[in-house]
Amino acid sequence: MKLYSTVAKEGWAEQSIERSRFIAYVSPAETREEAEAFIASVRKKHKDATHNVPAMVIGDKFQLQWASDDGEPQGTSGAPMVQMLVHEGITNVCIVVTRYFGGVKLGTGGLVRAYTSSAKLGLAEAGICDVVEMQTITYQVDYAVFNKIQNFPFTFAVNFDNIIYADTVAFDVITDPSDAGALRDTVTGLSGGKAIIISEEISPQKIER
Repeated sequence: MKLYSTVAKEGWAEQSIERSRFIAYVSPAETREEAEAFIASVRKKHKDATHNVPAMVIGDKFQLQWASDDGEPQGTSGAPMVQMLVHEGITNVCIVVTRYFGGVKLGTGGLVRAYTSSAKLGLAEAGICDVVEMQTITYQVDYAVFNKIQNFPFTFAVNFDNIIYADTVAFDVITDPSDAGALRDTVTGLSGGKAIIISEEISPQKIER
């Protein structure tokens, strides 16, 4: 089940509009403290900029929404970026758009378009991914059974991870929670009932688009 969308990594993008230079910096952020540290780093890097406009949306239900216009006319820069993020369903993200003024005023509408378009360019560079609930089942089996399981043509999506080779093989199988029952039945059949389940958990995981 999809929980929300977020960014895969940090990214940045730049564009020029009417001689003003706009640089968008994007970073994943799961807490306000992470977002504020990112904002501070961009402001330090561009302390000579005309504006460093920050925006953040945090929480699986978009609980924290915050922005500043950093000297731009009220409501023309930070708030539109937050609105764009919420509209696109993107959270746990912080954006700072740095502007070096080029001498031409853009007007209210022009500023809104400049900041939101810059933010979108930054998001595209960072990459959007979906956070979904996935079930991880950790098994312990002998080598022959592991080879059977790993080479079996499952009819649903599975990923193998954290494979540890010792006297036996311990490994994770990650699948959609709705397919967990079918996974257990298949592994039980392939192992003749000898596969040992060490642990099971459902947790959020990033899936790149």
